[in-house]
Amino acid sequence: MASRRNFLAAAMGGLGFCGCSMRPTSARAATAMRLPISVGGKKVRTVDTHSHCYFQDAIDLMGEDAKKVLPPVKGVPQHFLAQDEVLRGRFAEMDAMGIDMEVLSVNPFWYAKDQETAVKIVDLNNAHFAALHAAHPDRLQAFASLTMQFPDLAVAQLDDAVRNKKLAGAAIGSSMNGLSFADPQFDKVWAKAEALGAVIFIHPISDPAMAKRFAGNGWLSNTIGNPLDTTICLEHFIFEGVLDRFPKLKVLAAHGGGYLGLFPDRGDHACFVSPQNCNPNVVLKKQPSEYVKQIYFDALVFTASNLQHLVDNVGAGQVVIGTDHPIPWEQNPVDHVLSTKTLSDAQKIAILGENAARLLKTAV
Repeated sequence: MASRRNFLAAAMGGLGFCGCSMRPTSARAATAMRLPISVGGKKVRTVDTHSHCYFQDAIDLMGEDAKKVLPPVKGVPQHFLAQDEVLRGRFAEMDAMGIDMEVLSVNPFWYAKDQETAVKIVDLNNAHFAALHAAHPDRLQAFASLTMQFPDLAVAQLDDAVRNKKLAGAAIGSSMNGLSFADPQFDKVWAKAEALGAVIFIHPISDPAMAKRFAGNGWLSNTIGNPLDTTICLEHFIFEGVLDRFPKLKVLAAHGGGYLGLFPDRGDHACFVSPQNCNPNVVLKKQPSEYVKQIYFDALVFTASNLQHLVDNVGAGQVVIGTDHPIPWEQNPVDHVLSTKTLSDAQKIAILGENAARLLKTAV
């Protein structure tokens, strides 16, 4: 059983985001010192479904709000290097973590912008993602950006991203300016995603309405707020019937799905205990906790016991690697899976790469 913990440790010192230039690195730089992961004698192609990348030209369109876009994380650069440097460093960091492929995404920062500006930002993001994927198809994929405040445009953007740009789906926030994505106006987006077989990656965004509650020590807006934000989004998808209306919709949730993946059963009792807080016109086809079996969750839950608990609740076939790279939440994602002794070899292989390959429709 391979361990990546000490492999290329020095490469993890710097964090880099993608820049704007699309010049590909040399094949040698992109593949140097990669070692294959194997479980039970079977080689595994590892896929990280949760990693981030920002593009300076898209951020510049935010005007005065541009300075608010990048996450306030120590070590994350507030500037962008030439693409060659960024990719060389990024591939080295992926190698150090034992990751063969990353699926990139941009956390939405344009939902409050006017249509013209938002479209320009999304077009830039998706053009850059397409170029990166085309230049390094074995190492980089991406979830497209969408103007979710304009659902009709989002449908067209998703169609273009998947059909023409060959991206894996789209990344969305956990709400759109406080409006739940279970609102019927977004159904046309989910219908298009279902028809395309595209993945919808849900990533939390900070809720300004909770800022006062989260103030103080501990970066609570992230450590508590982000998992909570994802949980609320997923619960709305369940209780408002989105997953009944679109049963083949591929939903992937960041950070282990927040609290839903670790604690799904409380919802089964909600409408029994307090029917006055439930809509009698929404009749679900199954128990609320059963819907977790049709949602995918990344494995960014930090400990072996949490990972096993997530697998117990949602099934090993619904869990994929997620790192949040280059934010340093999980720098040993492969070791995290390999060291969870209660998982079988087949379950480890599934989580490390087979599930993601099936989800993203890529070769293992």
